[in-house]
Amino acid sequence: MALDGCSLVCKYILILFNIFFALVGLAFLGLGLWLRFSDSTRGIFEIEALNSSAFVIAVTVLIALGSVMLIVVVFGDYGACNEKRCALQVFSALVTILAIADVVIAVAAYSRTFEIGLRMVEFYSSIYTLYLTTRDPVIAVTLTFIHEMLHCCGVTGVPVLEYVVNTCPKPNGIWEYIKMDVCPAVIIDVFNSKAPLVMGFFVGTGALLIIALICSITISKKIQSSPQYMILTLPVTSVPPNPQSSQHEFVSTYLYPDQDPIVFTPLSMTNIPLATP
Repeated sequence: MALDGCSLVCKYILILFNIFFALVGLAFLGLGLWLRFSDSTRGIFEIEALNSSAFVIAVTVLIALGSVMLIVVVFGDYGACNEKRCALQVFSALVTILAIADVVIAVAAYSRTFEIGLRMVEFYSSIYTLYLTTRDPVIAVTLTFIHEMLHCCGVTGVPVLEYVVNTCPKPNGIWEYIKMDVCPAVIIDVFNSKAPLVMGFFVGTGALLIIALICSITISKKIQSSPQYMILTLPVTSVPPNPQSSQHEFVSTYLYPDQDPIVFTPLSMTNIPLATP
């Protein structure tokens, strides 16, 4: 089915959105499953006293969010690439739910920044302790990502004394070779003094979801308003003596999308039944 210029742009935007969503969803799901079922972290989930810790909550959120994102990607890519209206409608519904959840989480994060900051510090401390005891390479990658994003180094900030110095970022300036920022303090500062930055992250995510929703609705409406055609042909057994005389017998009509074409035999003087007196 041919799409016009606006619908075609929306189709490619939707494909790019789903590729990005798939990469992020796979990263979340893979990290969550590794932290959940790894030999070095499995014991945390088996101890009842630790089941309510920030680490367990964060891992559960990673697995759930990654799974939902991949489900959204499946419907979005299938609907955009194959121009299936039903799949795009399911995709639009899921994206709407995610956008509403994004707004709710943004309001909660903005109104309870200090408590969320403490929870994130608790999560970081769990990751830090696990790496010291297990030296798990996946946990090392997680620590490296956190350190690079926040530009901090462990719980001491002193590269010479820090046990996780191999996961710390490259120092900026001479002073940082001696002392870098401490990660727990940076996390608290991000959620307290930089609350607008956190809100901007949620606003950007919501804007991305709204763009995907608009593109999905645009393509879906275009598919609904673009019918397919079929041609009525003459029966195979009757060949007209003059090819030009059959031009008026080719007729086009509308079909619903995804329906197989049907060939009808038009009536002619030779096959019209005559009423007998």
